[in-house]
Amino acid sequence: MSPLLSIRDLSVAFRGDGGPVEVLHRLSLDVARGRTLALVGESGSGKSVTAQAILRILPRAATITKGRILYDDGGRSSDLAALPADGPAMRRLRGRRIAMIFQEPMTCLSPLHTIGDQIGEALRVHTGAGRAEADARTREALVRVGFPDPARALTTYPFELSGGLRQRAMIAMALILRPPLLVADEPTTALDVTTQAQILALLARLQEETGMSILLITHDLGVVANMAHDIAVLYRGRLMEAGPLRTVMRRPGHAYLRALLDAVPRFDMAPGERLTPIREARPALPAARAVPAPAGPILRVEGVSRSFTLRSGRFWSAPRNVRAVAEASLEIRAGQTLGLVGESGSGKTTLARMVMRALKPDAGRILFDDGRGPRDVHGLAGGDLFAYRRHVQYVFQDPYASLDPRMSVRQILSEPMEIHGLDPAIRRSRPAELMAMVGLDPGALGRYPHAFSGGQRQRIGIARALALEPRLLVLDEPVSALDVSVQAQILNLLKDLQAALGLSYLIVSHNLAVIDYMADTISVMCRGRIVEEAPRAVLFRDPAHPYTRTLLAAVPDPSLDHPLDFAAVTRDLSDPARWPEPFRLAPDETGILQEIEPGHRVRRSAARDARAA
Repeated sequence: MSPLLSIRDLSVAFRGDGGPVEVLHRLSLDVARGRTLALVGESGSGKSVTAQAILRILPRAATITKGRILYDDGGRSSDLAALPADGPAMRRLRGRRIAMIFQEPMTCLSPLHTIGDQIGEALRVHTGAGRAEADARTREALVRVGFPDPARALTTYPFELSGGLRQRAMIAMALILRPPLLVADEPTTALDVTTQAQILALLARLQEETGMSILLITHDLGVVANMAHDIAVLYRGRLMEAGPLRTVMRRPGHAYLRALLDAVPRFDMAPGERLTPIREARPALPAARAVPAPAGPILRVEGVSRSFTLRSGRFWSAPRNVRAVAEASLEIRAGQTLGLVGESGSGKTTLARMVMRALKPDAGRILFDDGRGPRDVHGLAGGDLFAYRRHVQYVFQDPYASLDPRMSVRQILSEPMEIHGLDPAIRRSRPAELMAMVGLDPGALGRYPHAFSGGQRQRIGIARALALEPRLLVLDEPVSALDVSVQAQILNLLKDLQAALGLSYLIVSHNLAVIDYMADTISVMCRGRIVEEAPRAVLFRDPAHPYTRTLLAAVPDPSLDHPLDFAAVTRDLSDPARWPEPFRLAPDETGILQEIEPGHRVRRSAARDARAA
């Protein structure tokens, strides 16, 4: 059977100051009918350019310089590369015969239009359907993608939905006309592991029901192992390796694919084993220093709670109170790493912001010990508060949004030292030391953030956090925006800096494989509650709470021998009322953390224990 899509000798070039720059080099690949082809590679390898060329939505600066894109539409073959990008033939194919899901649903959905209007628009444009028919078909599409309340979703705006529901709306929009080919560009990168698993299960089910073909663009080899039938590996616009998934993954022939596999954090890594990035960064680490350690934990969070009042935006609706963090407690020892994991919305970032004094808790206290004894963070003022700001620094999730685009790297690294009144000589010399410390060229201090890659920008963010010689770093999803090879570089760098500088880390993530690699102790958070905490080896060997087991089951493993159990991960165990006994909690019940072995505590219902007694 002929392939649904056949790309032959495709080359794409971008206009540059010195002439055209070729970013795709004679690419050839096939997407078979009813199968999923995974297009794999690092950021900048040409994956998204390939997708944009197929849909003919390349940026204005890009041009298809040679090659063909043959689409077999019911026995009639069309060369998409030869069609005018804005012509009627391409518009008839785009959306109706070939649809696309983009990486970030919030930026692709209009904030001014309801979900119902945006999904139904494709139907109205391509079929001329009326409003009533479009609404009915939209409801059917929303049911098909698992929306909890399809009728209400018709009048809901994107900002009212979670990330997972926004992605489901994007899928409904792409599939409402049942196109034979779906191009999915990093469809789960921005999602936590359980939501990602649900979206992958949804795509697999829809493919089985409709027989559509999928071109899946991703850098996550765990997703590839669980979704693809075939794989094609790109490196700098060139095809390195292609073939059936099981053949290629079990016996990778090209060194680049083997290097990608070695860069992925795995649960079966030996103690002390390091990730192997494709390109080693060579930081100039200072000699290990002896840092006076406090007698107890450097950070202790005791029974902290925080609630928010939300308004629906409709004047007749009463505001509602949402408890984001409920009696959370944790502690970090000097020189150690605590991993805080959970789904989006579980309260991880709210707790981290309270540690940073960006939010004030409604109850409980946060104690920090810099060697002079524990002190309540939210009771500090004046010079004591200024000192605390030096000791505790933050590394943000998005390395681009957290750096001022109008400041050079030298200014970015000097600013914290200027604010805290460090000697001018130190302010002049330390930026170069910090750049070398994170493996960047000090000669680039005069450049601006836009001139760096995502991984390099994250290194600059880490360097800025180290400018004041802190004791504790709060790392909020520090590698979620990076591909696997750059992720390995950053994680190894953080480990090396911790060993050299005696740092303590609070690392917030929904990626359990990253937490397994980095953390000494792990706290699992759900709906504002710490539901389980244990040393890393204990938690991954013997998770006790059903929510923890669900999180672990949802992590896609790059090994073909450990496929995802989609039936298990699609059960909603983020609702405490659905947990089995004795873990089930009433809506307003906090429960108690009970120690089941040394250092391993699990939350269960206190009310049921009292009734049993």
